Amino acid sequence: MRDAVIVEAVRTPVGKGKPNGALAGVHPVELLAHTLRALVRRSGIDPALVDDVIGGTVDQVAEQAMNTTRYAVLSAGFPESVPATTVDRQCGSSQQAVHFAAQGVISGAYDMVVACGVESMSRVPMWSNVPPGADPFGPGVAERYPEGLVPQGISAELIAAKWAIGREHMDAFATASHQRAARAWDAGLLDAETEPIAGLTRDESVRPATTPEVLAGLKPAYYDPAFGERFPQITWNVTAGNSSPVNDGASAVLITTSENAARLGLRPLARLHSFAVTGSDPLLMLTGVLPATEKVLRNASLTLDDIDLFEVNEAFASVVLAWLRETGADPEKVNVHGGAIALGHPLGASGTRLMTTLVHAMRARGARYALQTMCEAGGLANATVLEAL
Repeated sequence: MRDAVIVEAVRTPVGKGKPNGALAGVHPVELLAHTLRALVRRSGIDPALVDDVIGGTVDQVAEQAMNTTRYAVLSAGFPESVPATTVDRQCGSSQQAVHFAAQGVISGAYDMVVACGVESMSRVPMWSNVPPGADPFGPGVAERYPEGLVPQGISAELIAAKWAIGREHMDAFATASHQRAARAWDAGLLDAETEPIAGLTRDESVRPATTPEVLAGLKPAYYDPAFGERFPQITWNVTAGNSSPVNDGASAVLITTSENAARLGLRPLARLHSFAVTGSDPLLMLTGVLPATEKVLRNASLTLDDIDLFEVNEAFASVVLAWLRETGADPEKVNVHGGAIALGHPLGASGTRLMTTLVHAMRARGARYALQTMCEAGGLANATVLEAL
């Protein structure tokens, strides 16, 4: 039976998504092209061998319109014969790209595929693809949810309320994310996975000096009296400090079979063992990581105790803390090199950014199994189990 293995994984350092961010001046096509060139150089492959390039981008408009992945492939110097497509599973877009790529390799449709992602939130802000007054949901959704759906920040507040997660707990979690990321950078643990660009050599959002006391001084980021009236259980504890920031970045992984890797002299970093994608309540929206984790473990015939490392995307501290509360996972195995609160969350790039960090952490720590899961807008979540070879 064919398998799918990751033989190379690389990402840009993640830039702050602000006018003065280091990557704000870089076109998103060039961000992604940079990682594709690095993938080819590091692996030594002939890019003509790539059967497809599957990329994730969330806000597919303006400079991220027109199938961004295709133009990144061309900018990177790949042969014109190499095709590409761009997918949208919201924050899990590039993790879904990995699933599509790996499933294509396992089925025999592909022999070698790149899964990747990019987002320039500086140049294409969130919701740029929804003009003022536009309705992205339609009348059927309005009829099914007559009280209306809510923004992600309100969902994060509802999760905090449902699981009784207080402000101090979220701020302490966010502080730990920054501390882990800073330690990982200082120890050189993130050097191998990153390809500097535009003078940026480290993730720009990491704040080593952050403390719970500093974060306690931040105001609630999503306070809205109307939502407060509708949801009186909300205590308004979600802030910019215990949420992921706005970022720019790109990432990519190279996927093939073990047999093909051996033939080409490539060393697998990990086998893509099992996959899952789930839907969940679109009001709470961000809780899909719970059924996705359960489903991927079932698909893998593994238990939580079998997993040595976890990557759970830190869109909001409340999401990961609720996941920890429900699963009972060891917090010391989760986001060991810091998470999105510190390293950043460039939407479409985040799935393969987490996977890049995870496969390198597996090798550094001698982990056998690892699990990655991401919450996604609309009540969705992906989960992947990796196995060391």
